[in-house]
Amino acid sequence: MSEVILVNEQDVAIGTMEKMAAHREGLLHRAFSIFIFNSAGELLLQQRSGDKYHSAGLWTNTCCSHPAPGEETATAAHRRLAEEMGFDTELTPAFSFTYKSVFENGLTEHEFDHVFVGRYEGGIQPNEQEVQQYRYISFDEIREQIAQRPALFTSWFIIALPRIEAYMKTHF
Repeated sequence: MSEVILVNEQDVAIGTMEKMAAHREGLLHRAFSIFIFNSAGELLLQQRSGDKYHSAGLWTNTCCSHPAPGEETATAAHRRLAEEMGFDTELTPAFSFTYKSVFENGLTEHEFDHVFVGRYEGGIQPNEQEVQQYRYISFDEIREQIAQRPALFTSWFIIALPRIEAYMKTHF
């Protein structure tokens, strides 16, 4: 069983807990989200596997997960990008935010989320246990799809999207 790092509102580690227990109790824990762009400025989205314990089958950012206790967040981001999407690339820390989403199955994501961005043009070999599909898509298309059918996207992706779009306009 994997553990997550419990944190306070300033992202100071205050302990660890088994991942599913932390999600059942809705405790704040450290996480990361990765947003990969191609040279055309399109964002690489993934559709989460139908077997995920929450948000199954929904579209979201390129990769997201939790660092393990004792693991640096940036190290975990590179590890998980390779595990989920089958590639690694340079990642730049962009910003952090805290969110809380309660799901129909009784689980709660309450995360201090570290956002990383990167560029990538090569081959993609997603882990079929994690990812159903993937695609590059423009911000305009994403906004249009979210406006028409927001239920097709993860809650954290919808929260992070305006922030990542603003970041990309000034930093990339």
